[in-house]
Amino acid sequence: MDMFLFRDLERLSRTGNFSQAAALANLSQPAFSRRIKSLEAWVGVLLVDRSHQPVTLTDAGAQMLEAGLQALTRIEQERSQILELQALPDKYVVTFGTQHSIGWRFFPAWLQALEEAYGPVLSRLRADDLPSCMRDLRSGNVDFVIAYARGDQTEDRGANSITIGTDQLIPVCKPAADGTPMFGFEAGGVPMPYLRFGDAAPIGAHLDPLFAQHDISRRLNIVYENSMAGALRIRAREGDGVAWLPKSLVLPDLESGLLVRTGAPEWVVDLSIQLLRAKGHYNRVTRSIWSYLEVRQSVSLVATN
Repeated sequence: MDMFLFRDLERLSRTGNFSQAAALANLSQPAFSRRIKSLEAWVGVLLVDRSHQPVTLTDAGAQMLEAGLQALTRIEQERSQILELQALPDKYVVTFGTQHSIGWRFFPAWLQALEEAYGPVLSRLRADDLPSCMRDLRSGNVDFVIAYARGDQTEDRGANSITIGTDQLIPVCKPAADGTPMFGFEAGGVPMPYLRFGDAAPIGAHLDPLFAQHDISRRLNIVYENSMAGALRIRAREGDGVAWLPKSLVLPDLESGLLVRTGAPEWVVDLSIQLLRAKGHYNRVTRSIWSYLEVRQSVSLVATN
């Protein structure tokens, strides 16, 4: 049984509304409802009175919430103490969570540069979709999350953040025999087959302002959706359509001619790459890494101003 279901029950008790509680948990309302139902199935009784709005906990729900939060607090305290004892530079393994598109190319190069400047870091990488990475960050299952943000904005995800790199979303497709884009937007009125990020991929939302500004959506015909940039990259290389993908991911394909840029030159989205740390979840090793990166970011900002 997932102990963190009690956190979801607490959010529901606090808000009295499934949609609001789901938003606090960074989940869709159906996914949040399934988690509450799974907790009720485990206990064996209804924990939530859904007969009126706002919803309230049943007596059994209130009893289980109190017991669950007490148990969860004790477990987290014990876990923190264990991690503190193990958090020695020669023993502690720093765990990073990243979006797949960051984990493939940016992360290895960034980690190598960090170790060359900071010193050796025992580490492991967990690549997943961003909502899962953020849940792992809040629960303490990863130390840091590396994620995209639009431009130079610092996105508030309930975590501290440091900008550690930049990237761009650029429109690409397979080249024709003459090296020009297989799908060019010069032909007016012809919808282009579009390889779209699925709704589960927050990176796709970074394209919305660009599409609105240049009225691009009407020129696109969605033929495939996937939340993983790597899957869109494969379909683009096969000639199935146009995709907006991270430049760092497709740079080898552009250099080898497997992909070419298409659309207008200004149809790009500038992204920052941010390192995120949950407030309160850190130890002496992760504090040291964070402090080093904070100082380096400050020096970089001073140098550019």
